[in-house]
Amino acid sequence: MVKPQRILLADDHALFRAGMRSLLHVLPNVEIVAEAGNGREAVELARQHRPDLVVMDISMKELNGLDATLRIKTENPGIHVIILSMHDGEDFVARAFRAGASGYLLKDSAEPELELALNAVMRGETYLSPRVSKQVVNAFVERADAAPSLDRQLTARQREILQLLAEGHITKEVAYRLGVSIKTIESHRAQIMKRLDIWDMPGLVRFAIRSGLVSPDK
Repeated sequence: MVKPQRILLADDHALFRAGMRSLLHVLPNVEIVAEAGNGREAVELARQHRPDLVVMDISMKELNGLDATLRIKTENPGIHVIILSMHDGEDFVARAFRAGASGYLLKDSAEPELELALNAVMRGETYLSPRVSKQVVNAFVERADAAPSLDRQLTARQREILQLLAEGHITKEVAYRLGVSIKTIESHRAQIMKRLDIWDMPGLVRFAIRSGLVSPDK
């Protein structure tokens, strides 16, 4: 027989816990071992029952769900936590995963999503509600656009020259490969150093490795 997944419910609204209980009871191989009405109680019940998984609300009295998650994971890293929340902002998601959560599920998600989240987390995967995933990806793209990228820092020609230099080719070899004069390569190298504010070759090599232009073993 398949061992049931032992679940602790943590939410300060009794009616919501009742609804979650009804949803979970119809799932195969699920056993609700305890219910907590606040974060502090959730930590204590997790300590007592050692569930496989905690379904945790964020906004609870006495101790919020994020801090409760951190305490539970600190005491028993093997307990998985799925955060339930009305908040779909990137900050809440980031805080949840920093606290040790393995899943983030919006409270207004469709019923089948709960089972998807449970199964994914119990397999050792991370689960994000699709709407949250889109927000997180969009925020990541916005930060990436705002941050200086290699494409904006250097021209394609400069990246090509930097790669060759970082691979160990001397100035004369780079000039020969690219069909230009040594003076042209030296001028490009000076511009690269100025743009990156890196003033020696070891520093340029380290930058090229961090940027993925060359691999460390080259």
